[in-house]
Amino acid sequence: MEKKKSKSNFKKVIRQIHLYLGLITGAIVFVIAITGCMWVFQEEINMLANDLPEFEQRNEPILSPLEARGIAQKVFPENNVHGTVYAEETDPIEVIFYELEPEFYQSVFLHPYTGEILKVEDHMTGFFHFILHGHMYLWLPEEIGSQVVGWSTFIFFLMLVTGIILWWPKNKKMKNQRFSFDWKKSTKWKRKNFDLHSVLGFYVSFIAVVVVFTGLVMVFDWFENAVYKGVGGEKEVVFSIPENTTGTFKPTENPPIESLLANLKNEFPEAVDFEIHYPYTETSSIYVEIAYEDGVYYSADYRFYDQNTLEEIETPSIYGAYEEAGFSEKMIRMNFDIHVGAIAGLPGKIISFFASLICASLPVTGFLLWYGRKYKKRKPQLRSEKMELA
Repeated sequence: MEKKKSKSNFKKVIRQIHLYLGLITGAIVFVIAITGCMWVFQEEINMLANDLPEFEQRNEPILSPLEARGIAQKVFPENNVHGTVYAEETDPIEVIFYELEPEFYQSVFLHPYTGEILKVEDHMTGFFHFILHGHMYLWLPEEIGSQVVGWSTFIFFLMLVTGIILWWPKNKKMKNQRFSFDWKKSTKWKRKNFDLHSVLGFYVSFIAVVVVFTGLVMVFDWFENAVYKGVGGEKEVVFSIPENTTGTFKPTENPPIESLLANLKNEFPEAVDFEIHYPYTETSSIYVEIAYEDGVYYSADYRFYDQNTLEEIETPSIYGAYEEAGFSEKMIRMNFDIHVGAIAGLPGKIISFFASLICASLPVTGFLLWYGRKYKKRKPQLRSEKMELA
């Protein structure tokens, strides 16, 4: 008897925790989940809306990294060129401008052979930038919004755990009811709402835990470090660009960076694109991102080359050549692609889309459950009962 009473009290406490955490963070979780749902297919939608042309391959060299930078710099002479992306020789060359403070992020697309400016794209505007800003910062200043999103995500994790405890059926009969919808014509909307909250919540909780975990890794540096060290990681988690091994850059008539693209194409013929980043200082190395798959980031190589000799330089961080990474490094590098479902291709993104959509519904159905119980209508007394009371 005492055992049953203690179980009942335990579930009562869990129910109160689940309720109040939900009331406090419900609206925030809804925004995070619904914007995440909208973001999942942004890459595919942007590709459909892409209006850049393809060109016929010519028997002549395409623009070199310094030529591309020089042409694009005329568009934004006061801003810093972050890097240049080379895909197929029939694709436009993308020169990326990026600065952290004040934030500036634009791309200039060039004809690969003539250098004609085809398009200028502002990455800080548009629908998907608005959605991403809401997902990451709730449209608040970054230092405030990231903390609100991070801790709300952590609270949502606690709600998933408490939700599973509350879902856990008392007996076999209730167990069968908790796995599926048993709706009839006579089933009232309150019962349907309860099932939508508990049944869908149970099934999505397994995927949601992974999404929440990977989200926390991205939001909190201390959490990312703890996860990395916890699985045996020993390198630096922060991205870092090593210095030249030969010291300060020594200007020449034909700078070595001009021949880097040809070297990369010969060494990595299976790559889908190369993103060459210009050194920020006279002593820092050139860093190159080499992508082998469209739509994912984890398997890309980050390689670093001396400005004077193009000799490859090792990095102390986890972001180096993917084939040389250990389990702990690969786990952290896969984090973003796991978070958005891209790690499993299109099926993974579809699962991520519906999981986010269901997560967005949970605060709504949960609020309706609470509201229905808190403010449920009293049944009208029968006339005979009223007469007796008179």
